[in-house]
Amino acid sequence: MTRHPNALLLCLLATLSACGGDDGPNYPTLNGAAPLVVGHRGTAGYLPDHTLEGYKKAIEMGADFIEPDLVATKDGELIARHEPNITGTTDVASRPEFAGRKTTKKVDGVDETGWFASDFTLAEIRTLRAIQPLADRDQSHNGKYAIPTLREVLDLAKSEGTRLGRSVGVYPETKHPTYHVGLNLALEDRLLAILASYGYTAKDSPVILQSFEVANLKYLRSKTQLRLVQLIDADGVDAKGAITLAAPYDKPYDFAVAKDPRTFPDLVTAAGLREIKTYADGIGPWKPYLIPTKQVDANNDGKADDLNGDGKIDERDRVLMPATDVVRNAHAAGLFVHPFTFRNEALRLASDFKGDPQAEYKLFYALGVDGVFTDFTDTAVAARRR
Repeated sequence: MTRHPNALLLCLLATLSACGGDDGPNYPTLNGAAPLVVGHRGTAGYLPDHTLEGYKKAIEMGADFIEPDLVATKDGELIARHEPNITGTTDVASRPEFAGRKTTKKVDGVDETGWFASDFTLAEIRTLRAIQPLADRDQSHNGKYAIPTLREVLDLAKSEGTRLGRSVGVYPETKHPTYHVGLNLALEDRLLAILASYGYTAKDSPVILQSFEVANLKYLRSKTQLRLVQLIDADGVDAKGAITLAAPYDKPYDFAVAKDPRTFPDLVTAAGLREIKTYADGIGPWKPYLIPTKQVDANNDGKADDLNGDGKIDERDRVLMPATDVVRNAHAAGLFVHPFTFRNEALRLASDFKGDPQAEYKLFYALGVDGVFTDFTDTAVAARRR
């Protein structure tokens, strides 16, 4: 496909618009329904990650699902944190009573220093408060909100859904499954037991489970009919728009342990997608697997052009490339596609979008994605409206 990227953008958007009638656009999703909006870590663009307040805000903004990343405490409780290392997302580093807990652990083959959930009981975790991990986002809510358990997230989704008269789903991610097995804190059976206590065991339950690893998804498939999603990661994107790979973001960590030579890009080939279909219902790829971006060097000086003239090179100085075949091939294999992560800040948007985050959503919606993980639920919902 050699169509110019801007032509691709205009063509896809025109197609989506033209498909609409009195009932709004018909989306080219796997089942023809409007794409789901998943509140990524709550609504992380506004409130600190993984708090009940953030999840509630996402629901109020129209999220179809909310996403808790799950790690285990020392006493085996599942809590919502982005990583086992809770240094960057809680105020633990400022708590003198826990100064002695600072340590170094190996997570997916990489040494990390900080404070880890598995060294704290749930009672101790409840004394901590969440903080905003990204320095360029609002820090005014730091220290205000508690760290929730999975049960509390499920209760919130259920009560808010009842209040609003609609279904609110929960989309848990099992974080670093191999790491947790090494601590004798395996996540999967704990997770399924909690979900079963809520009656969530069937394919149509308002729950989707996700993981960057493969073996634990295959284990989950042997135990449950709940929908499963294979996440697809990478290390970065080079100047020409090609995916770059570096451990531990090059492959599922269970592949690394098993000496499996395959990498994440192997999973999004047509054959890889067909294999995923044998144990999962969908994929959650990083956005560049679907629509990559590249830098521009119009004067051939070997340096990326500063397209917006701000003196630095970032996403705003990259241009869209043609869409890949991943969505088409995933749909052909019967898999839905939920890419991550959509964000509003101009510095996280390619130059083609001219600082308008809705334009990015509309492009991906027109491509046929079945849902999006977003830090800004309201923007994703607004872009989906007719």
